[in-house]
Amino acid sequence: MSDHSAGRIPNALIAETSPYLLQHAYNPVQWQAWGTAAFTEARSRDVPILLSVGYSACHWCHVMERESFENVEIAALMNAHFVPVKVDREERPDVDSVYMNAVQMMTGQGGWPMTVVMTPDGQPFYGGTYFPPDDRYVAPASSGC
Repeated sequence: MSDHSAGRIPNALIAETSPYLLQHAYNPVQWQAWGTAAFTEARSRDVPILLSVGYSACHWCHVMERESFENVEIAALMNAHFVPVKVDREERPDVDSVYMNAVQMMTGQGGWPMTVVMTPDGQPFYGGTYFPPDDRYVAPASSGC
C-alpha cells in the first residue's frame, strides 16, 4: 500500500485494470467505471452523471485530481449530487470521442481532463476541460492536455 492510499477506503475503481483508473481508486470521490451500473444508479437516484475523462500522462489530469478529487469537501458534493464516472481515454476512445465532440460543440475547445455533466440517459448538457477548485485561473474550461 502506498502513502497515497494508506488508511483510505477504496472506491469501485479498485477492481479495474487501467493504471489511470487505479490512480483514482483511493479518491474520496465514489468513482465508478463507465458501465450499466452507473447509469442505473443515476436513474434510481434521479441525479446526473459527472463524467471525468483523462489519461495517465496528462499533467492537468493529475493537477485536477490533487486539487479537486482528493478534496474531501468537493468529493462530498460530487458524491451527493452526481454519480461520478471516471474513464481512461486510452482504454475507451469510443466514449472519449463522443463526449469530446459534445464539449467542443458546447465550448469551442477541448482537452483533458474532460468533464461532462449528463443525464442518466447519457445526454450531455454541460462540459469543459480543467475545472480548478476556485477562481484563480482565467476560465474554468481553459487549458487542458
